[in-house]
Amino acid sequence: MSIFARRCGTATCEVVVADITTLAVDAIVNAANGSLLGGGGVDGAIHRAAGPQLLAACRKLGGCATGDAKITLGYDLPARHVIHAVGPVWHGGRSGEDEALASCYRRALQLCRQHGLASIAFSAISTGVYGFPPERAAPIAVAACIDALRTAAPVDRVVFCCFSEPSAALHRAALAAALD
Repeated sequence: MSIFARRCGTATCEVVVADITTLAVDAIVNAANGSLLGGGGVDGAIHRAAGPQLLAACRKLGGCATGDAKITLGYDLPARHVIHAVGPVWHGGRSGEDEALASCYRRALQLCRQHGLASIAFSAISTGVYGFPPERAAPIAVAACIDALRTAAPVDRVVFCCFSEPSAALHRAALAAALD
């Protein structure tokens, strides 16, 4: 696994191409739907890897609004927790999609702070079946995380876990542009 890393204040921000369900971090971020009851893509993969206890825990959360996030244990995952972030469905970019996407990243880092978690791995929220253009999403994700890290102590490691090399290239470019 190739890792691209940069210092983001007191934290390290990394870009990797990997299966997020294999990462041993304090929390992974699930690109969830509003029901939090599983679905396709990364959401389904996380639910399968975590085991049936994750679904049982999510049932108790009562869903989640777009732009928000909720936390559960990680169960059978190497990650101790799963943060379920509900990203926006792309409607052309004039329906508040950018702000809702940024909110997912900020809320996930707020949950880390509230729960004393130091490391987090993000999937590329909303860029799959929700249709958010990846080239637009990557800079929003990076900027929201860098901004939120100013108040997200004790977070000291942020991983942008990409499923493909093209997604990783977008995140590397966004990270380099934001920090150089």
